[in-house]
Amino acid sequence: MQFGEGGAGAFSDGKLTTGIKDPRCREVLELFYGAGAPEEILYMAKPHIGTDHLRTVVAGLREQILALGGTVWFCTKLIGLRTEEGKITAAFLQTPQGEKEIAVSDIILAVGHSARDTFEMLQRLQVPMERKPFSIGARIEHLQSSVNRAQYGASAEHPALGAADYKLSIHLPNGRSAYTFCMCPGGQVVSAASEAGGAVVNGMSNFARAGRNANSALLVNVEPDDFGGNDPLAGVRFQRKWERAAYALGGGNGSLPAQKVGDFLNHRPSVCAGKVEPSVRPGVRWTQLDGCLPEYVVETMRMAIPAFDKKLKGFAHPDAVLTGVETRSSSPVRILRGKNCMSELSGLYPCGEGAGYAGGILSAAVDGMRCADALMEAHSEDEFHE
Repeated sequence: MQFGEGGAGAFSDGKLTTGIKDPRCREVLELFYGAGAPEEILYMAKPHIGTDHLRTVVAGLREQILALGGTVWFCTKLIGLRTEEGKITAAFLQTPQGEKEIAVSDIILAVGHSARDTFEMLQRLQVPMERKPFSIGARIEHLQSSVNRAQYGASAEHPALGAADYKLSIHLPNGRSAYTFCMCPGGQVVSAASEAGGAVVNGMSNFARAGRNANSALLVNVEPDDFGGNDPLAGVRFQRKWERAAYALGGGNGSLPAQKVGDFLNHRPSVCAGKVEPSVRPGVRWTQLDGCLPEYVVETMRMAIPAFDKKLKGFAHPDAVLTGVETRSSSPVRILRGKNCMSELSGLYPCGEGAGYAGGILSAAVDGMRCADALMEAHSEDEFHE
């Protein structure tokens, strides 16, 4: 059961790459395959479900939960907790029929990194949380054919080769780091705001990765000292500030602010597309992205793009498109927990990416399993003592 709302990852293309070495990773892949994911995820070096298949997989996972005796509540949001002597005793839910209270002693909180309402509710309950670093920037789009040529050379059009990808990073003299993230070969940029009055971009690709453009997040690290506040939700306010600036820069009608790379590097606004047509819907407003990103982020991006062009020929092509803003690379909050995966609030198990303990689908799934194991172990100990 998942509570909360929001989620800029709603259009995820199902990348299952991870840097963790937990043996549960294989079990997660098998669960996805059993729920309808392509068999290739069991042996691909960079497993990828694809947005088109992910819809089916999510429904398949839900059917597995129901078959095991679980219940899934749609249109239901966690809005509060009742606590007694530092322990959870009940949860307050917002349902289509109104507010509802249910008795609970344990909650695995897996709400994702955009459930700002849940973070605010936990802060009111004085659940220990802390600020954490994350990254912001924009989506960059190139023609997929250009990326293929840069990576495959003379073999770029060979039918046995799929759409090429890339992963770039650099530490710059100004002390900042820039990197590409969530690269989507043959994919599209998507509008993924979770609040009215804000503009957020993400990327996705279907399993075939057959789209005309390639896109990736182009991100710069930001630290808690950049947020302009000391409370645990200072990073959320930082995100919201730049998302609202991007919304205004896009014209306030749902369009996303965009700028060609050549114009961005030369400090001038863009007025039209070149060889790369933006893929985001409902569309873009050509402008200058300086107005929706911190000055130090813009500076770092301007340093990184030519440097990345030396590693991937064509990365700095003047007609490549930057669309803003990407603010949801990871959670700006960490909900503190002990070695038993439990918060200081007894019975609360903060889990996955939103809680600050994972960085993608696979690592979040593994962390959920880790929390479930901890919860079962805690109840086994209670039964033993009884």
